[in-house]
Amino acid sequence: MEKKNKLLSALLNLDIVIAGTALVVLVVLTFSGVFMRYVLGAPFTWLEEVQLWCMVWIVYAAAGAAFRTGSHVAIELVVDMLPEAAQNIIEVIISVIVVVVVGYLLIQSIGFVELFVRSGRTTNMLSVPYTLIYGIVPISCVLMLVNFFYAKYREIKGLDSEKEGE
Repeated sequence: MEKKNKLLSALLNLDIVIAGTALVVLVVLTFSGVFMRYVLGAPFTWLEEVQLWCMVWIVYAAAGAAFRTGSHVAIELVVDMLPEAAQNIIEVIISVIVVVVVGYLLIQSIGFVELFVRSGRTTNMLSVPYTLIYGIVPISCVLMLVNFFYAKYREIKGLDSEKEGE
């Protein structure tokens, strides 16, 4: 049973694993690139392409996890000073805005990826399809929406009350 829970936990945190792996690759390659360029005088010509890929994947893979864990930046000072009824109304307005913005990003990113599929555009040095690089964006948008609603569900059910007590 414990092995099944670990597998389920790994699947649920796949976005964090992907973002963490991309971050490690980015740091190692950047350090290696600096060493190769300034110490050995033989820079990697393809390094910038892979760094771009890693940065895109880090940002978008981690975005869904940030919704799930409540790690996005929030300035609550003004909202906390309002009466509870006003806080609830603002919470609903913010939730609607988040869903609309992420939904819009999802629709636009699908069109963006479709453009790369139709054009067959690839990177200059490694010939990696841009579809592969930017394909994470619509996937991430779906994960952001799922994680947003999951976090809201947990909040409504009071499953995160121990987190608030910290």
